[in-house]
Amino acid sequence: MSKRRLIPRVVESIRDIPASSWDACANPETSCSLTDEESFNPFLSHSYLKALELSGSVGPSSGWTPRYLTIDDQSGKLLACAPAYLKSHSFGEYVFDFMWAQAYAAYGGAYYPKLQVAVPFTPVTGRRLLVLSQSDSEVMNFLIERLKILNQSSNSSSIHITFCSLLDAVRLQDRDFIMRVGEQFHFINKNFSNFDEFLAELTARKRKLIKRERREACRQGIEIERLTGKDIQDIHLEAMYNFYIATNIKKRGRPYLTKDFFRIIFSEMGDRLLLVMAKRSNDYVAGAINFLGDKAIYGRYWGSKEEIPFLHYEVCYYQAIEFAINNGYRRVEAGAQGEHKIARGYQPVKIYSAHIFQDLALNSAVKGYVEREKQLLESIIQNQNSALPFRI
Repeated sequence: MSKRRLIPRVVESIRDIPASSWDACANPETSCSLTDEESFNPFLSHSYLKALELSGSVGPSSGWTPRYLTIDDQSGKLLACAPAYLKSHSFGEYVFDFMWAQAYAAYGGAYYPKLQVAVPFTPVTGRRLLVLSQSDSEVMNFLIERLKILNQSSNSSSIHITFCSLLDAVRLQDRDFIMRVGEQFHFINKNFSNFDEFLAELTARKRKLIKRERREACRQGIEIERLTGKDIQDIHLEAMYNFYIATNIKKRGRPYLTKDFFRIIFSEMGDRLLLVMAKRSNDYVAGAINFLGDKAIYGRYWGSKEEIPFLHYEVCYYQAIEFAINNGYRRVEAGAQGEHKIARGYQPVKIYSAHIFQDLALNSAVKGYVEREKQLLESIIQNQNSALPFRI
């Protein structure tokens, strides 16, 4: 029996990879059927990554230059791939390494370019080592080794595989990567039959808090709409893009995503979107975009054109929780950071990333830093769990 030949390629546009082949690796139909891990991650789909490219949201001018790594067999069948990008900065990642870059610059090293394996601008956990068969250890190990070779051939200082699954992180740690642990806050659906049943799980004080916030948010003539699929129209596109820009201006951030990105995903991924829109007298004043997996709802972009007390909580948190309960989703991931989410029924969960550096001194320094950071985080999460609003 002849040994299988594995053929690596570095592809500069996802348009050069057949969508069916990519999606078979990224979201295989048989994966995760019996676990709470997502079985369809919209951000790993060919459609989503292509929208980033076609809209100009990623590319050399953005500092995210695609370098997708693929592994074929001798017949040309795609066995594995990874969403990899050469980065000239550390923005849009949500796993912060600015201190490492500054320390390496002071040491006289060039931290950029670096190789980022991630979904750009998206703090959502998912697989990053996209192997057609997760039990195929030969292809998995070959993919990891080819990432290291791509790192070297690109004159990149390091590899950063961010928001990866725990299983990916463990595999990478076994291949000499440094595992870093962070946290987010997720709502976990304990098979609640309705929102009131969820509220009944909370302490009386927190239950009253949420009821009051929901009432206050919908005063002043505010109406809430939930839209999916063909119900999403151009008027919603215009409103949401304007809200997105307004949020970035308010936070003095950079609007990474172009209007064309929103236009493409509204057109091509409408069935995987949930828009929560707040309007007054037929005028939209705020809104949020959520992406729908098979098991999770992912809150991504929020914005408003005026400050209305508690409207952010209603549009981003409570509406998503209610939709999840009514439609059988197992959890809601409401984006990065936000300890204030705990009082609103969200729980701390660990997230993972993996890192490796060509400079051995930098690698050793970061490894020590990450170990100390991990110990501190354990203490923080323990305190947060003691403050959860649920009745004992």
